[in-house]
Amino acid sequence: MKQKIKIIIVGGGAGGLELVTKLGNTLGRKNQAEIILVDHNKSHLWKPLLHEIASGSLDDRTDTLSYLAHAYDHYFHFHLGKLIDIDRKNKTIRLAEIHNKEGKLLVPERQLKFDILVIALGSVSNDFNTQGVKENCVFLDNPKQAYYFHNTISNLFLSYSVNHQLNNKINIAIIGGGATGVELSAELYNTINQLINYGFNGLNKKSLNVILIETGERILPALPIRISIAAHNELAKLGVSILTNTMVTSVDANGINTKSGVKINADLIVWVAGIKAPNFMKQIGGLETNKINQLIVKSTLQTTLDNSIFAIGDCASCSKKDGGFVPPRAQAAHQMAALCYNNIVALIKQQELKPYKYKDHGSLISLSSFNTLGNLMGNLVCGDMMIKGKLARMIYILLYRFHQIALHGYIKTGLMILAGSINRIIKPKIKFY
Repeated sequence: MKQKIKIIIVGGGAGGLELVTKLGNTLGRKNQAEIILVDHNKSHLWKPLLHEIASGSLDDRTDTLSYLAHAYDHYFHFHLGKLIDIDRKNKTIRLAEIHNKEGKLLVPERQLKFDILVIALGSVSNDFNTQGVKENCVFLDNPKQAYYFHNTISNLFLSYSVNHQLNNKINIAIIGGGATGVELSAELYNTINQLINYGFNGLNKKSLNVILIETGERILPALPIRISIAAHNELAKLGVSILTNTMVTSVDANGINTKSGVKINADLIVWVAGIKAPNFMKQIGGLETNKINQLIVKSTLQTTLDNSIFAIGDCASCSKKDGGFVPPRAQAAHQMAALCYNNIVALIKQQELKPYKYKDHGSLISLSSFNTLGNLMGNLVCGDMMIKGKLARMIYILLYRFHQIALHGYIKTGLMILAGSINRIIKPKIKFY
């Protein structure tokens, strides 16, 4: 009896989970291949939602997906574990030991054999080896960090409401003027507005001082300048202090030190200034990586040194035909997952693989309940069109719905939308716990 092909996807983020779901629904369901997902977390949450969890505007319980339950529903297997090495010669991956909170060994180190491997580990914050960042900043790479941020700001608001003094403020510094930094800035002002509405004693709209720090000349440097200007103006209206052309040289317990010599004091410092693949990915399995640990891939999304290993999403360095590299965006991960699926099927059938062509459909920035703005690109709008307001908000929400549809299908996604609508009616608009 011919042995089934084993396909392992490491990383259950946006791209990895969409890919393993489609492979499970087709090859797994037909018993044509054994499909395995490996992740060091037990559940999935769409990464663009992390800033909403951090601010307390989103209750994640309705949006978190259990890998084990999803695997059961979609004909693949789930292994909890953290990748630590790849043995290309023997076609195995090595997973780290699993311990409980007390340090007791639960699962020993183990190996899984593969015929085709897909690395979809996403990215983590890049502190650029800036002194004091790891020790004194909060990151927003995963739900655990978002929960920590939420608990920290909740305690700050509580302490201020009880012990505040005239002219004192809650100072929160956000280092990094990209999409996450901009969206988090707006969400924090929405949070304090909701707390005021719920009668949180001692708070007013001037109690919060958010400082957004960007090294470059403008916030949202990857987006068209008119969107950057519009977002800058919207944030300024809310009260955000925006510092551009400001390079952070170090962070300590007392605040942020800048190249200009200016010291920025803050009660809480968030670092969202850049991304990289996890450090252990550097030349893992002898594969070719770049300076931010991304696996360098060919146009087919296969790694340059091994055709049986693919990489997609933020952990992949894929060049574009017109120069530069595919940006680390959710739309890129979605597109890569779709092509990777087709190329895996083609590889199994010994057919020609197709090249990946990045399609930029535009970008949208959510300024919480205050506004949404961005640009749409492509044939539908005959080029590049800036949008904002209700239309932009609707499209922003649709991006997440498309991700849910890819995972759950139309009927289940519809039911989830209904459940979310009910929760918004019966639950408070801000998470207090």
